[in-house]
Amino acid sequence: MFHVEQQAPRILLRRSNNIRCETIRAPGTSPCSGFSVISLARYTALLAQPTLRSAFAASVLGRLPIGIAGLSILMMARDATGSFASAGVVAAWYVAGLAATAPVLGRVIDRYGPRSTLFCCALAFPSSLAALVVALSMPAPLWLAFVLAAGAGAAFPPITVCMRTFFKLRLKDDSLATAYSLESVLIELIFILGPVLVAMFVAFASPAAAVLFAAACGCAGTLLFRDSEALRRWTIVERADSSLFGPLAEPGFVPLLAVILCYATSFGLVEIGTIAFATELNNDALAGVLLGIMSIGSAAGGIVYGSRSWRLPLARQFPLMLALMGLCVGPLALWSSSWAFGIWCLVAGIAMAPALIMQSMLVARNARPEYSTEAFTWSTTGLLAGVGVGLTAGGLLLEHARSPAVFAAATALAIAAGAMSLLLVKIRN
Repeated sequence: MFHVEQQAPRILLRRSNNIRCETIRAPGTSPCSGFSVISLARYTALLAQPTLRSAFAASVLGRLPIGIAGLSILMMARDATGSFASAGVVAAWYVAGLAATAPVLGRVIDRYGPRSTLFCCALAFPSSLAALVVALSMPAPLWLAFVLAAGAGAAFPPITVCMRTFFKLRLKDDSLATAYSLESVLIELIFILGPVLVAMFVAFASPAAAVLFAAACGCAGTLLFRDSEALRRWTIVERADSSLFGPLAEPGFVPLLAVILCYATSFGLVEIGTIAFATELNNDALAGVLLGIMSIGSAAGGIVYGSRSWRLPLARQFPLMLALMGLCVGPLALWSSSWAFGIWCLVAGIAMAPALIMQSMLVARNARPEYSTEAFTWSTTGLLAGVGVGLTAGGLLLEHARSPAVFAAATALAIAAGAMSLLLVKIRN
């Protein structure tokens, strides 16, 4: 649950002198009086485009591993090693592999298009996961699991960044915000379904079976997405220069990455803290259910955010949303009942999807078109590197404390990221 809401949406709909929300009406409809909770007109108009609709449908299967692989690898490694610390390191190596190679894949896609890269990943990703299952099921050295986990992460198919680049190249600002919202909601739906599937595999089979299922989905779904019409219509933007640093040389991009790294560490802490909470109740399968509930709240927040226009500048929305995320996560440290914890998971996810939508918008506005995919992969690298740090730090913290300490750390980091964003993040004119 990297990428991650019911009273809280009302905060986003409140009038003030600085913020205004508008209900976007479909052509031919009349304005409504007062506030409606949500308008789906923007989403309907977006999905009326056959190319976008078919690309979304084709991408779902290939992106199911987003909600399955990281969690199932962590649980499989915990079962094999008997240690949260060791399992957190294995999961962190998986994330580190993805983070390390994503910018390289992004640069290749910007220059040559995505189809060849996707084909290679469709083969390498499931092979690495299968090898990791074998390594953890036999008395092999732990370093081998680290290497195989990193290899699986390195070969993770870059479907999401391809979609975001396609949106940036084809859509204007209002439609772009809605597209990124729909994209984020799709990811959250995957995070709802993924942990539930993991919980079912844990209850009726094993975490290793969930890892193998993720491998099969990654292979088949990536090949389907590769053959979609959106990929066949991909446009390669000519480069005005051949800067070695690409989007990293753009003003304000590196500070944005620093903010992403900080709040993504909070994501990693929330994930491993939730798993630890389930373990403390002697119910490992409950972890997937709780993370799925959190994603339901996150998806709700993403839908509300993308259905409206907001007058407050994006660079000011971002720190407020990060601070809200921290405040919503904090109370998870207070609950000992699984029912109370599960109900609050809805609220804890409230700001996660909107924060990720804003992150995508900031990347799109700060990167030149010829660096689009690479810029999105750098933001993915920052996000996943932060999650890896959070998983590792959470695992180490759990060797000496219980889950409330992990949630307290996650709260502090999300609020700190909001403060950093307020000071550092700017938008290109």
